[in-house]
Amino acid sequence: MANYNVPSELRYSETHEWVKDLGNKRYRLGITDFAAQHAGDITYVELPETETVIDKDGVDCTIETVKSSEDICNQISGTIVAVNDMLEDSPETVSSDCYGDGWLYEVEAESDDDFSSLMTAEEYEEFLATQED
Repeated sequence: MANYNVPSELRYSETHEWVKDLGNKRYRLGITDFAAQHAGDITYVELPETETVIDKDGVDCTIETVKSSEDICNQISGTIVAVNDMLEDSPETVSSDCYGDGWLYEVEAESDDDFSSLMTAEEYEEFLATQED
């Protein structure tokens, strides 16, 4: 298995999104290093509109690559309060800095339950060990 960057302060999903707790039920979402490395060259990011109410099981963001189009699962129910507008002109930032400037959007959650149900970094690393490279 390849080595992937898995920051310990984040939570993770089986569909390879990460979620950061920003405090006061506000969360930032992006794709993991695993997803970024497997996506290839990202050519476009379709972000949700701010003030959109989303469901944790829904898809309101899509990443397009030279190879395919990938849906990004929300992971957190709530309202979109910010999107990373920088990605409009520089979608490749998602690949080059997925945990930093390549974040996708922020959600004001209804509760902390969705975040708590995501995998810890340790659990995600164990999950990655079961994935084929």
